[in-house]
Amino acid sequence: MRKSKKRRRIWWWVLGIIIVIAAGLGLSSAANGGPLGKKTITLGTIGPDVQIWQHIAKSDQAKKAGLKIRVKSFTDPVALNKATANGEIDVNAFQSWSYLQTYNKENRKAQLAALGTTYLEPMVIYSDRYHRLSQVPDGATVAIANNPANTARGLLLLQSAGLITLKKNFGPTTGTEGIASNPKNLKFKEIDDTTGPRVLKSTDLVLIGNTIALTGHLNVLKDSIYHEKVNQSTKNNINVIATARKNRHNKNYQKLVTLYHNQQIQQWIKKKYQGTKVNVDKPLSYLAN
Repeated sequence: MRKSKKRRRIWWWVLGIIIVIAAGLGLSSAANGGPLGKKTITLGTIGPDVQIWQHIAKSDQAKKAGLKIRVKSFTDPVALNKATANGEIDVNAFQSWSYLQTYNKENRKAQLAALGTTYLEPMVIYSDRYHRLSQVPDGATVAIANNPANTARGLLLLQSAGLITLKKNFGPTTGTEGIASNPKNLKFKEIDDTTGPRVLKSTDLVLIGNTIALTGHLNVLKDSIYHEKVNQSTKNNINVIATARKNRHNKNYQKLVTLYHNQQIQQWIKKKYQGTKVNVDKPLSYLAN
């Protein structure tokens, strides 16, 4: 009798272990989009892109792709990247390629990887006083962002417009000391990015990114006298969808890139933002080369 009871206890223990393992496998399958359910992808973003991804999350295209998306709004880009690196956020969509590279250099133990490209949000030269670059006079004052990344980007824009020439060693955070030639003797006035639309009437030229321009009811394509275009000189400014480096091969996360570029989704974005978020559907090799 004692041996029989002992055997029964052993079998009950074995059965219990099997049930626990099976339950674990079932939960794992559900968490990864298996037969018991599909994982919700938590996507973090900032500013106007919150509305874009909320629209995408509710779209028929997302349902057809088998994706369930929860959108979380952030105001601090560094906090969003760190939340993505530690797994609090699965994927983020807010930053340019150059911003991502800078973040990775400064955070060696919390690396991110790009999944794919989204758009170029052009930086623009606006003026209330002039309608063409040829009208810009000698000694004109240019309002430029006071943070290194956007200062450099603004100077590159002025060079592209033919107003200045930059030194050969000009880098992604170089300031006005990187100007090699300034034939129109342009004067530079540093401003906070967000105040760009408000200084238009008091400054000859103002360099403004599209996100801020939209808040000031300015249209990149209609109101500017010059703006960035999609080419090799602006590839570092193309926005990307990013995730923790260890998750870069996750197939569901990669589906978000295809979903973003869906024709119906792009038609909605174009109408909502008057074409100012320029769609860029390029392979990652385009950015890396």
